[in-house]
Amino acid sequence: MRPTPPAQRATREPAVKPGPPAQAAKPGPSAPAAPEAAANGAAVPQIQLIPASADGALDAAEEAVDLLLDSGRAPGDVLVITTGEPHPWSTHELSFGEDAYWAQHDAGDDVFYADAAALPRAATRPVVVVALNGGSEETAVTALPAALNRAGTLLIVCGDPQRINTMLGAGV
Repeated sequence: MRPTPPAQRATREPAVKPGPPAQAAKPGPSAPAAPEAAANGAAVPQIQLIPASADGALDAAEEAVDLLLDSGRAPGDVLVITTGEPHPWSTHELSFGEDAYWAQHDAGDDVFYADAAALPRAATRPVVVVALNGGSEETAVTALPAALNRAGTLLIVCGDPQRINTMLGAGV
């Protein structure tokens, strides 16, 4: 089952164009619109929400990454953050050591997967995808504003819509 396509937020860049849909798209729930500019004058990234359960958030994030890449987004433009279990790619890459793992991040030529705890070390990328796939409420509440700060043009959040709207309204 495919996740519901992202719901549109404050538009700064064209939405992810998935191509011909395999099924009818259903609009996602509304969230508070992001302001057009931050207090310092910098543009605020567009926010898209993909409704998913905690168990389905990682799959939804992977689908979002596939859609981004299929639409022409460069792999190095994308950072994927998990709040619960780490993505299998990051688990595999960390088995070679922290230095090798972060060297791939610094190279910036491929999609990079990291745990929410690693967000302070992660560099800004044009697109940040957050999978709210479990973890503590504190982790999620902390991860969303940090992910928004790391997103250059687009933040995609995959998880429970009511939970996300509550966190975005309070934390962003």
